[in-house]
Amino acid sequence: MNQRRTLLSLSILLLACGALLIATVSSQNSNPASEHRGPSWRSPVASTQSFHIAGSVVQVDFAPGALDLPTPQIMQWVENAASSVATYYGRFPVPRDRVLIMPTEDRRGVMQGTSWGDVGGSPAFTRIRLGQHTTADALTDDWMMTHELVHGAFPSQEDEHHWIEEGIAVYVEPVARVQTGFLQSEKIWSDMVRDMPKGDPQPGDQGLDQTHTWGRTYWGGAQFCLLADVTIREQTHNKKGLQDALRAIVAAGGTIDQEWPIRKALLAGDAGTGTHILEQQYDHMASAPVTVDLDGLWKKLGIVRTETGVRFDDTAPDAAIRAAITATPSTGRIASSP
Repeated sequence: MNQRRTLLSLSILLLACGALLIATVSSQNSNPASEHRGPSWRSPVASTQSFHIAGSVVQVDFAPGALDLPTPQIMQWVENAASSVATYYGRFPVPRDRVLIMPTEDRRGVMQGTSWGDVGGSPAFTRIRLGQHTTADALTDDWMMTHELVHGAFPSQEDEHHWIEEGIAVYVEPVARVQTGFLQSEKIWSDMVRDMPKGDPQPGDQGLDQTHTWGRTYWGGAQFCLLADVTIREQTHNKKGLQDALRAIVAAGGTIDQEWPIRKALLAGDAGTGTHILEQQYDHMASAPVTVDLDGLWKKLGIVRTETGVRFDDTAPDAAIRAAITATPSTGRIASSP
């Protein structure tokens, strides 16, 4: 059985602190849905909805429990995330996806997401814990649902390569939301300038395959993706990018329900761009700590820090690359249907 687990930063911090973990478990156990024992994909379901997108079907199940927001509003949240993923990849990555919404009593916000491949009869399965008192604004601002659905678009990896799975999801999620019109490009570049340094190697760290800290897994993986995207575009005169590589992996059958060696996935991605960037960068960063020159990247891309975020310098050498990364692809925005 192929399986991928996505543990978000909050979950990792909770696991690192025993007292907080006990409090979280206690809170979850007050929710009837959490009383179920066994795999998440066998949890009780109170109601089911579904929608189509790019020829695929997304089934949205609701576990028992109360939510303040009406079901159509929650469905729109899932559909927007699916639209972002389909727009970025030019298709929805798997023919059938299942999302389980688990209400959490007396809590607010999108709390935690986990994704698996090839379980319970579904090629992809995502469990999302949603606070009972979550607001509409919180769903509008949420990144987690899109992050989890992106995981469906890459083959499951061994633990030492978990950084490539998480790095892709961290990097692609905001880019896809800009391409679909749900975010502004200034916002995501400002966030990247702020957050990308979290992936820098720390004293004693090794390569991405050997260092499994939160920062190196999520943001070190995102640095790998950013650097690959810019380098591919530089080598192809901005005709191809990481988006083309990731689309090629999906087209070759590399989705979450498949277990591929990492080099097989990178080879498929490189074939989609006519370069060897992914393989070469992996050889460079997998076994040795590499500090990416982020300041140099921002300067080339024309991203200038300001007191309130960033501004764009369209005279910078790679300003056109920056614009191309977040531009709606030629395949257009892909929306859901009933």
